[in-house]
Amino acid sequence: MILLLDIMGTVVHEPFIDDMPRFFGMTLEELLAAKHPDLWVRFELDEVDNDAFLKGFFADGREFDRAGFVRCVRAAYRFLPGMEALLRDLDTETYALSNYPRWSEWIEDELSLSRFLDWRFVSWKTGVRKPDPEAYLRPIRELGGDPERFVFVDDREVNVQAARDVGMRAIRFRDAEQLRRELDALGLVRANG
Repeated sequence: MILLLDIMGTVVHEPFIDDMPRFFGMTLEELLAAKHPDLWVRFELDEVDNDAFLKGFFADGREFDRAGFVRCVRAAYRFLPGMEALLRDLDTETYALSNYPRWSEWIEDELSLSRFLDWRFVSWKTGVRKPDPEAYLRPIRELGGDPERFVFVDDREVNVQAARDVGMRAIRFRDAEQLRRELDALGLVRANG
């Protein structure tokens, strides 16, 4: 089997939920209301670069400490509890299948995830985001085989359901312990793991 993993909120802490709002002295709701409505999606598709994203982050164009913001985001990247150990214990070919911008390179700098997986199917590289069916069909085409050979893991039900819709097995992530049990039942965790 081939394992496809969402990264943010599944493997790595998502800074958008608490770190970014705290940086701006806002609640998450206030940040959602103030940010540019579609720039993040365009950033994840690599339609805008980092400088353009930061410049347009707020819908009203307000200025902020961009260098400080970048430091905040980079410092927030860490493995979710138990996930580094689980990745180490996997016994299967593993790829990221994640909606994320080039900041995935920052994650790699901080956590060296390439020890455990291939970053090939991140949205900024593929130009397609989950839950678009093409996000799931591309790995099937590129890696070959039947969709049933693939196991997809994500913390968002809409993405899990989209994977099932193309014929993949899919697991909704809740925590590392639950995921370990489910992957072990599929024979994807080393016996001594």
